[in-house]
Amino acid sequence: MSSNMDRFARRIGRRSFLAGTAGLATLSLTAQAQDFPKLPPMPKAWIDAEQIALWPNGTPTGGFAAKPLPANWPDIMVRNIDRPLLRVFRPEKSNGRALLSIPGGAYTFVSILNEGVDVARAMTAQGYTVFVLTYRLPDEGWAGRADVPLQDAQRAVRVIRANAKRYGYDPDLVAAVGFSAGGHLGATLATDFAERVYPARDAIDALDARPAAMALIYPVIRFTAPITHGESALRLLGENPSAESIARRSPEFHVTAQTPPVFIVHALDDKAVPVENSLIMMRALQAAKRPLEIHLFEEGGHGFGVGPKDKPCGQWPALFAAWLDRHMTGKG
Repeated sequence: MSSNMDRFARRIGRRSFLAGTAGLATLSLTAQAQDFPKLPPMPKAWIDAEQIALWPNGTPTGGFAAKPLPANWPDIMVRNIDRPLLRVFRPEKSNGRALLSIPGGAYTFVSILNEGVDVARAMTAQGYTVFVLTYRLPDEGWAGRADVPLQDAQRAVRVIRANAKRYGYDPDLVAAVGFSAGGHLGATLATDFAERVYPARDAIDALDARPAAMALIYPVIRFTAPITHGESALRLLGENPSAESIARRSPEFHVTAQTPPVFIVHALDDKAVPVENSLIMMRALQAAKRPLEIHLFEEGGHGFGVGPKDKPCGQWPALFAAWLDRHMTGKG
């Protein structure tokens, strides 16, 4: 643990974490009876997409326990994931690059439409082969809950690299984008890509898990009040995490000279995940002198995905594609 993490752990204890998660038991009970607004059905593009199992011989940790869903739980908010998968979306003409999309969902579900299928549509149009990850959720019984999503994210990058020849891109040119809690996972992947969170299973695990570039879209970064997203923190770390475990999964304390270039997007009117999360990550990257671009939009709220085309926040996919052109070299 670095000296920065030591100081952080001593300073916060558990009180700040618990302040940020207060009332979540009530929130969860309310959600069980919630009437969700009518949402789109599972998109055909998702159903038809080719699937790649991350762990064909079984996940590194066990303990999965499916949870009952409210009667009207939307299909596009995926839960009870015991078999993490990549879904593959191929461009008409490849630019020789690949992109891993990590949807959000407060570590409570995986939002596969606005942060999965829509992202694939936008980025395959730019020539990217897009892989959308449905990762295991830490609060569904898994042993070692705080490492489970990172196990899947590391493995996803390695599997994408292992399939480069099959799908026609350069294995060195694999970028990633994460949204909300998936942004926390993306930031953790960008900073802790080399952390040994599971024993090697096969030759794929000898490949590098470091993305060539990382985008963080309205990411959760900090797990302490007043800026944390309480549901994400609770689901990843549990009810009474130690200060050390909070610091271990706080990516701003893990930025190094090896952290890949990072592209950040956030709306200033985000009431769910305060913009300070992105600013904290920005400052950590600046301190480490890492390549960084950040876009703060006046409006957009939270969870806007690729964004409406008639608002400035809907321009970020084009800005991201232009940024990737500057930071990813090789084919394309």
